[in-house]
Amino acid sequence: MSGLRELKKERTRQTLSEAAIGLFLEKGFDAVSVAEIAAAAEVSKPTLFRYFPAKEDLALYRFADHEDEPARVVAAAREAGVAPLDALRDHVLAGLARRDPVTGLNDAPGVLAFLRLLYGTPALVARMSEYQGRSEEALAEALAGVGGSGGGEGSGTLVARLAAAQIVAVLRVLAHDNVRRITAGENVEELLPEAEAATREAFRRLAEGLPYGGGDASS
Repeated sequence: MSGLRELKKERTRQTLSEAAIGLFLEKGFDAVSVAEIAAAAEVSKPTLFRYFPAKEDLALYRFADHEDEPARVVAAAREAGVAPLDALRDHVLAGLARRDPVTGLNDAPGVLAFLRLLYGTPALVARMSEYQGRSEEALAEALAGVGGSGGGEGSGTLVARLAAAQIVAVLRVLAHDNVRRITAGENVEELLPEAEAATREAFRRLAEGLPYGGGDASS
């Protein structure tokens, strides 16, 4: 029963988010009220706020699963004996190959419209920075469990936090650059090799200064 309740909640969140995004794309984020979203989804405002405490969260729900994704990749890599930076690099490359919208390398009309909305709305950009902050915290915790800082416990925690900040910043810059170029009209297939090369170069440079690299960073 608990599993069914969670599934129902997840479906409700999905319904609310999609209703809101449809309105945001049609009218613009700032022109849509919470009351309008609730009416479109056929729920009350209190019900909507139980699922989403802020209007911005309705749009960013599409990225909810990605918030702790880097941390999950590092945790899986640790179990498999793979260096964290190698695992994260390969994860990003795999995302590019399948045109995962979170990488910014996707020009499907619906995805492109959403990315324009996301990166073109100051309130959403600001809210996204909060998501990235939580992603950074989760990644730092995962990296702290890897070790390899060469110092004591306090040093290891600091190195993990510094590394997480750099990694999340790199992921943000790589995705934003892809979005910028795609929304400017560049072709996804033509951009893919450059996006892959940029990813490899970014992680190579991270590996030069962080104790979380492994093998050949250019692979």
